[in-house]
Amino acid sequence: MNLRYLSGAAALAALALLAACGSKISAENFERIRTGMTQKEVVAILGEPTESSAVSVAGLSGGMATWQDGGTAISVQFVNDKVQAKQLSREAARPQAK
Repeated sequence: MNLRYLSGAAALAALALLAACGSKISAENFERIRTGMTQKEVVAILGEPTESSAVSVAGLSGGMATWQDGGTAISVQFVNDKVQAKQLSREAARPQAK
């Protein structure tokens, strides 16, 4: 095989790997989350949450799950395993010290 061909193929493979490493915690994935989705469906989009809590009272179960990456966080509230509310927050960029 041609060395030039192998170099090009290796570069393409490296780019594909880098693209796959992108964060799932993004505005695009936040928009994919819809009211009524199950927690399993949300986990399929965002991966396992960074933090989660649950409570069960009088036949209702609920909870909150948060996914964080860097300065971005997505929080989702569930009632009876269905999305009821969601929030996207981003930490403000801090000015660089000179």
